[in-house]
Amino acid sequence: MAATAHPSHIVADYYKTLGVDRSVDDAGIKKAYRKLALKYHPEKNISPEAIQQFLAIGEAYDVLHDAKKRAIYDQYGPNGLKNGVPAREGFEGFPGGYQYHGNPEETFAQFFGGKNPFADFFAVHTGVPGPSQDPTASTFGPRFGGLHGMNRPADQANPLTGPVQDPPVEHDLELTLEELYLGTVKKMKISRKVLNDDNTTTSSVEKLLTIDVRKGWRSGTRITFPREGDQGPNKIPADIVFIVKEAPHERFIRQANDLIFKADIPLYKALTGSIVEIKTLDGRILKIPVNDIVHPDYTKQVPNEGMPLSKNPDSRGKLLIKFNLKFPTYLNEDQKKLLREALAV
Repeated sequence: MAATAHPSHIVADYYKTLGVDRSVDDAGIKKAYRKLALKYHPEKNISPEAIQQFLAIGEAYDVLHDAKKRAIYDQYGPNGLKNGVPAREGFEGFPGGYQYHGNPEETFAQFFGGKNPFADFFAVHTGVPGPSQDPTASTFGPRFGGLHGMNRPADQANPLTGPVQDPPVEHDLELTLEELYLGTVKKMKISRKVLNDDNTTTSSVEKLLTIDVRKGWRSGTRITFPREGDQGPNKIPADIVFIVKEAPHERFIRQANDLIFKADIPLYKALTGSIVEIKTLDGRILKIPVNDIVHPDYTKQVPNEGMPLSKNPDSRGKLLIKFNLKFPTYLNEDQKKLLREALAV
C-alpha cells in the first residue's frame, strides 16, 4: 500500500532553527546541522522537546543545503517554497510546492553517509553492537509515531524505526550425557537465504555453525548465533538459537549437577555389606564399598563424581547411589529359622 503523504512540519525560520545567519555558506550549514542533530537525536536526547527539535532541524537542513530550495526560500519565504513558484519566475523543480518528507532519520542517515555515529557508543558501553548499524534504525523511532500516517506491508521497514528483526529460529541440540560431561564440538549445518548484489533477490546457501559444548551444560542451555537467519530486503536476519536437550541415559539420571545411579542389591548384601561397581561417563570403573545397612530409603553419596559445574568445570557434583532391594522368592524352614535368630532383637 502506498504511503499517505503527511504535511510538512512548519518551521518559521530555517536559519534561526539551525542557529546561523542568512549569509552562511554550505559548510556552515553542514556544521550547524551536525552539531544540532547529534545534540537532539533521540538516541542521545530523550526529552519530548528533542523529538520536535530533531524534526525541525532535519527540515531546515533539507532546504538550506539544497541550492535551489534555498534560493526559492530566500526570495519567496516559506509560503513561496511550500505553495510553489510559477515557472515564469525563473525557478523550476517545485511547481507543486516543496513538502518535507517528514523523516528526520532519513536526513540524518544521508548526512552521515550511512554510518551510525552512535554505534561505537553502544558497543563500548554495553559490549554489544548498537541498536542497529543502519542509522535509520533508531530504537527511539517510535517517538515519532503518527507523524507520517503511513501504512506499510508487515515486512517493510518503517523509515523511523528501521528494519525489524525476524523472531529467533530455534533448533534442538540433542547431546548425550557423555558429551555434556566431557565437552565436545558440534558442527551444525544450516541453510539460509542471503541477499544478492542487487540487495533485492536472494540465494540459498549452506553454512556450518560451530558449537563448543562446554562441560556441565544443562538441558535448556541456549546457544545463539546472532543474525544468521535468512537475509532479505528491509529486514534484520533472525538469530539462530540452539537449545540443549539432554538425551536419556542407560545408566544415569541427572539431577542438576548430581548423577543418580540405581543399583540392584540382594537382601543379604543389603544387610551384610557389598561393593558396587560403576562405569563412569569417562570410562573409569569405580568400586564403591557399601558397609551401611541398605534400607529402602538409603542413598550412598560419592563426592565429586557427578557432573562438572559449567562455571567451574574442575568441580563436580555428587554421585548418588540408590538401591533396588531384591528379596528372595522362597525360603525353606531352616533358612527362616536362621534369619529369625540372626535378626531377633
